[in-house]
Amino acid sequence: MPREVYGRGYDFLPREELLTFEEIARLARLFVALGARKIRLTGGEPLLRRDLPDLVAMLDVLPGVEDITLTTNGSLLARHAAALADAGLRRISVSLDSLDEATFARMNDVGFPVRAVLDGIAAAEAAGLSPIKVNMVVRRAINEGDVVPMARYFRERGHILRLIEYMDVGHTNGWRMDDVVPAAELIERIDADTPLVALPANYPGEVANRWAYRDGEGEVGVIASVTQPFCGDCTRARLTADGQLYTCLFASQGHDLRAALRSGARDADLLGTIGEVWRARADRYSELRSRATLPMLEPPIDLDRVEMSRIGG
Repeated sequence: MPREVYGRGYDFLPREELLTFEEIARLARLFVALGARKIRLTGGEPLLRRDLPDLVAMLDVLPGVEDITLTTNGSLLARHAAALADAGLRRISVSLDSLDEATFARMNDVGFPVRAVLDGIAAAEAAGLSPIKVNMVVRRAINEGDVVPMARYFRERGHILRLIEYMDVGHTNGWRMDDVVPAAELIERIDADTPLVALPANYPGEVANRWAYRDGEGEVGVIASVTQPFCGDCTRARLTADGQLYTCLFASQGHDLRAALRSGARDADLLGTIGEVWRARADRYSELRSRATLPMLEPPIDLDRVEMSRIGG
């Protein structure tokens, strides 16, 4: 979140506008009734939410939930990993764009060191949250040289590195196509250092293309939503902290479920609303952007996209 926009004194949402844990759990139960099987807690930074293990415990007892995972920047993970695991969290993804302090700071503009993230990963491993996935967003001329060192480092420790093409989520990150390092190039770099072989998807709609090291020691993934969009296979719905339902990471408009919750809507009414939104979705931003951008290297469409800090990854 850019400091020049979200500096000290910025007026964020009042607490009463946030969904309560009970409201989140109720909506999660309804999504599961409609076929959802996996729940991911993301952000912004989800570990900033007070008493988060309580929410995990509420989600863990929902019949039909097969997986509960969390995506974090790792800054507070060492403090909370054990409690999250005890509450029912099963896996974790940690964002880390470089092992080099200067590059890490340039990519993220955060006030904590790489060591804090690595300590969090170690704590998560000790708590049994595995496999641990490390998400690395790659930008041309900033951290592309760190791809192979990151792959080596996390391979040695038995964690899965996932390389993510730099995406134009929202409007505040100054995205340009020239900043994108294509997934094919990322795989070529690692393969030249340690040979890889392609793996099949774990499940329909999986967003990462998976590769195993040929010697059998670990794997790496690539999320290529810019150069290889997967809109047609997407199965993800996103619920913001204030109760807006989005059907795409690049959506320009959400659907207000909080108002329905707080006006006394019955479960049947909420199920109908969610079902109507899902059936009517026609999101294909990545396909449209890629079709227009790749030949000419300039942004093709100007939508009022929601920011990543609000909708999560």
